[in-house]
Amino acid sequence: MAIDTARILSGWTTLHDDVRGAVIGLGNFDGVHKGHRAVLARAQVIAQSLNTRWGAAVFTPHPRQWFAPDAAPFRLSSDAQRAHILWMLGADPIVHLPFDAHLSAMEPEVFVKTVLVDGLGVRGVVTGADFCFGKGRAGNADTLAHLATRYGFAYHALEPIMDDARAGEGEKVSSSMIREALREGDPRLARTLMGRPFTIEGLVDHGDKRGRLLGFPTANIALGDYVRPKFGVYAVHVYHPDRERPLIGVANLGARPTVNGTQERLEVHVFDFEDDLYDLTLQVALLDFIRPEQKFDGLEALKAQIAQDCAQARALLERR
Repeated sequence: MAIDTARILSGWTTLHDDVRGAVIGLGNFDGVHKGHRAVLARAQVIAQSLNTRWGAAVFTPHPRQWFAPDAAPFRLSSDAQRAHILWMLGADPIVHLPFDAHLSAMEPEVFVKTVLVDGLGVRGVVTGADFCFGKGRAGNADTLAHLATRYGFAYHALEPIMDDARAGEGEKVSSSMIREALREGDPRLARTLMGRPFTIEGLVDHGDKRGRLLGFPTANIALGDYVRPKFGVYAVHVYHPDRERPLIGVANLGARPTVNGTQERLEVHVFDFEDDLYDLTLQVALLDFIRPEQKFDGLEALKAQIAQDCAQARALLERR
């Protein structure tokens, strides 16, 4: 289903009447994981009971990026990916709330009246139970429940979704848990918690073409603001904009120590594919971790290891 970009909006001050009056899932929704999806599903149920549409309002940039611009990259999805996933789940409209000095300084009641009531005209709001908002994170779910009564809209705070995928004990599904799984080299756990594979989207640049010289041409993609999973080799699915089914391949994520690399990036070798990928935007889903990044004694040793990595990746992907 193609995304209707006219329903992806920025700001709350100039919205048309056909956008206002929805039940809104409100939050950051980075990665749109299982917990986020539960919030959105509840918004849909409330919207049906009120005979109105449901949508999502998300902060852009992520507040963490605003308050700590020099922090290590941590995003699980780009803004474009997040919007696409929300749209596929049925959210309409999707409103990006620009998180800046003005918004970050709003007191909780000012945010509710200015953004939610006067701006979005909400008929209902759903958040996680741990949602905080307003200047200094002074507002919480109790604050929002009180203000919802005052301003006449429905509100529901959803308790955390628990998952027992880690160590056999139920834990709250969270973006932090998913980042930890990726940093530990466990894309399978990340997929379980997200409900989909962790996927890096980016433009293929020209790189240094060293992979082609080794007999394994690669598509090179900058990592940007994405969280850094454990550096190493992964079996991957590659989503090409002109193909319905994913391509399969192997990817190295890291700084390439064998060739004294310094820039962190994703290098993807697509199996049985010879077309030009330069300047295309690809999505690369990390499915299985094969081995950590390591430095080899020369290019011949690296070439031999890449051949082994390809064989192992093919075997893993065939079993899928």
